[in-house]
Amino acid sequence: MSKFLIGPISRLESVVAAVVELAAALLVLACIGILFSGVVGRYLFNSPLVWSDELASILFLWLAMIGSVIALKRGEHMRMTACISKLSANKRIYLESLGIVACFFYLAIILRPAYHFALDELIVTTPSLEISNAWRAAAIPSGIILMMFFCLFRLGKVANLKVVIFSVLILSCGFGIFYSLSPWFVNLGKYNLLIFFVGVAGFSILAGVPIAFAFGLGTVAYLGLSTHMPISVVVGRMDEAMSHMVLLAVPLFVFLGLLMEMTGMARAMIAFLASLLGHVRGGLSYVLVGAMYLVSGISGSKAADMAAIAPALFPEMKRTTPPGELVALLAATGAQTETIPPSLVLITIGSVTGVSIAALFTGGMLPALILGLILCVLVWWRNRHVQIEKVTRPKFAEVSKLFLIALPALSLPFVIRAAVVEGVATATEVSTIGIVYGLVCGIAIYRKFDMKRIAPMLIDTASLSGAILLIIGAATGMAWGLTQSGFSQVVTQVMTDLNGGPNLFLFISILVFVILGSVLEGIPAIVLFGPLLFPVARQLGINEVHYSMVVILSMGIGLFAPPLGVGYYAACAIGKVDPDAGVKPIIGYLLALLIGILVIAFVPWLSTGFLS
Repeated sequence: MSKFLIGPISRLESVVAAVVELAAALLVLACIGILFSGVVGRYLFNSPLVWSDELASILFLWLAMIGSVIALKRGEHMRMTACISKLSANKRIYLESLGIVACFFYLAIILRPAYHFALDELIVTTPSLEISNAWRAAAIPSGIILMMFFCLFRLGKVANLKVVIFSVLILSCGFGIFYSLSPWFVNLGKYNLLIFFVGVAGFSILAGVPIAFAFGLGTVAYLGLSTHMPISVVVGRMDEAMSHMVLLAVPLFVFLGLLMEMTGMARAMIAFLASLLGHVRGGLSYVLVGAMYLVSGISGSKAADMAAIAPALFPEMKRTTPPGELVALLAATGAQTETIPPSLVLITIGSVTGVSIAALFTGGMLPALILGLILCVLVWWRNRHVQIEKVTRPKFAEVSKLFLIALPALSLPFVIRAAVVEGVATATEVSTIGIVYGLVCGIAIYRKFDMKRIAPMLIDTASLSGAILLIIGAATGMAWGLTQSGFSQVVTQVMTDLNGGPNLFLFISILVFVILGSVLEGIPAIVLFGPLLFPVARQLGINEVHYSMVVILSMGIGLFAPPLGVGYYAACAIGKVDPDAGVKPIIGYLLALLIGILVIAFVPWLSTGFLS
């Protein structure tokens, strides 16, 4: 590229990036304002804003896509680099280029279906605002075009023309070979799942392609080359997953975590907790386990729960604990707390299987506590030889003073949970109450509020949220492909044919749902397999609440287990830790959780002992 063109092109990129970042910041602010207005109107003035959720849903999809664009521009999409990091710098350039070209290729494939999807929504009118639904659906093709735009700029920065041409040729040859074999794929049936969801998606992940794009490539390759299904269903599933109102809590809790750090609330809370446990080996790790137990279930989203805790604890913990260990423990606590009410997974399993939701809420607390205690034992074991130099136990007066300073910050989880339990706000809206509470505490109590940091915080929130939500959208498309293949019926038939009694059925259920949790996530897997397997459990005399706990916790392990578990990459994104760093440490935590689930599976009282 000539020097004459470099300046104008760089300025064009800067202008587009500035406009995109401004739009992202305004979208985050708008979502906070709309949802909080809904709470105020309904609870204080008894005049609900019937259009608030609808408008928030429209803006949320735009926020998810614009956030994905910023994450791509910054190179912040989650990916595995364990393999490419071992290569020489020259070879890494080729793989980096190939990964960006693969992203561009995937986006180019779904652009046309996304455009037609938005076009089809023109005739749909929203019920409250009475506007065309195309205003919402247009976010997907718009985001795709912007991501393609920034892919080209990243490609120009990473590689020269020779490397780019090589990458395009390699990808084109691969596509040509697969396309020529498509008649053969059509006759392979369910073996295509191994070729595309394990082979294509798995190879892409190992080659350093961002996780969301690797999932997407596997899905579109499967649908396009081995089935007669239109690629447009991928766009529909992305829209469905990324528009889920519960997930709106993710960016809002991310912003809340950043706000707590900026206002000094996090620092006050950490100072008090450190005074209690700072002289204990691995003290703040115990705090992390307990904090996740407290806030879990408030938002209905594991990603939102982690986003509410990690930004407050990680800065202090990183001083003494490796980042990989931190993100591994964060992911493990996410899996541990899947059964704590008011969990969206519990509500879903109750609605699709007919199990009492009240009974599920009662039965879920003790299993999560058991797993939490097991994690604490492992934390103690891993930190037993850590040397704590010159740390003396603080006096009671000093601890009391720190407690009073930290009390407003420590009260935040209880304020949030009370707002949900008392019906003041929904699981999604409650994050805005936390934000307003944080603003008041920061300005009036801690007297630390930097207006210059608000805009960067809003942009960071959008970028991080977009990276998480794009993975969820792509994983939902993959889940749909799995269900259409008849995979669920095969699994159900195999488990039904077992003749080993309830214990064997429980053991096989654990293994199956760990695998399902890594590829389907909790809710899709429950919707698919719950109505099929719960009658089998009932016939074998297994209590439905007990079986629910086993199923949910098993799927939790799968959800947070690399290399496919979406929750693990969400934890890495929230903790701003490279996924490679946490792979080794998390193995021990997952094994500890698996032992805990076996205990819960074969001691039914732990799930049913407090049921009336």
